[in-house]
Amino acid sequence: MQTGPVHTDHAPAAVGPYSQGFWAGELFYSAGQVALDPATGSMVEGDISAQAERVMANLRAVLAEAGLTFADVVKTTIFLSDMGDFGAVNDVYAKSFDPPYPARSTVAVGALPLGARVEVEVIARRVTA
Repeated sequence: MQTGPVHTDHAPAAVGPYSQGFWAGELFYSAGQVALDPATGSMVEGDISAQAERVMANLRAVLAEAGLTFADVVKTTIFLSDMGDFGAVNDVYAKSFDPPYPARSTVAVGALPLGARVEVEVIARRVTA
């Protein structure tokens, strides 16, 4: 059973006092990921789909560092600064998961860090045979 933080250089460094992800027994909790390019530390350019693609790539990197994949995710939360972006984000999100899909919540928020339009966090568990 693992406990403790997870860090990878393949996802953006934390912009505050938090870990990119954290093991708590058999559950893994990611920090919310926004569309920061880990190489530059800058928000990716482009539309909401470009931001969503970067968010999912960042989550994939954090999960990989924890020895997990999207198949291990049991719950996600999507934060949108504009609910009008729901369809485009949903299209990008759907490419990362296969059935059975994890539980999910999507909420509209007043603003996200660094002017991001989308942020996603996940809870995952290691599937043992």
